[in-house]
Amino acid sequence: MLAYARGDGDAFAELYARHRTRLFHYLLGQLRDRSLAEELFQDIWHKVINARGSWQPEAAFATWLFRIAHNRLNDHWRAAKHRPAAPADADERTARLADVRTPELLADEHIRRQQLQQALAELPTEQQEVVILRLEQELSLEEIGQITGVGRETVKSRLRYAMDKLRARLNE
Repeated sequence: MLAYARGDGDAFAELYARHRTRLFHYLLGQLRDRSLAEELFQDIWHKVINARGSWQPEAAFATWLFRIAHNRLNDHWRAAKHRPAAPADADERTARLADVRTPELLADEHIRRQQLQQALAELPTEQQEVVILRLEQELSLEEIGQITGVGRETVKSRLRYAMDKLRARLNE
């Protein structure tokens, strides 16, 4: 990021290449709406571009990037005043995913995935976010704390409660 701030366009290309997939999956996991995730994804990278001159390496770039994403999601939720439901065609989209395994395995995996998505959707927003950041993005508790603006112990607590709720829900 420092190189990009000095005008090195290739440095931005490298940052984008390293972080675009994880960032997009984080957004998609939170929003469950591809077009909205794409819109916020563009907003976030625009904010990165605009902040290049003032960026200070107080945290890892990924932590800073996900903090921007976290804040942008909060702005979105405040504006929307609700968390949207999964798209009406979510089951069809999941069923269309290519897979070389047997139909029985596919059906079983589809059911488990639906159950997990439903269980995740039932969690409070704060718990959903830490689960996604920890399990899908593989961020440390400290990085999640920096992104969400809470302490490490709060992140641990949210993650523990979320995992307990998920286990209980999936074992019903």
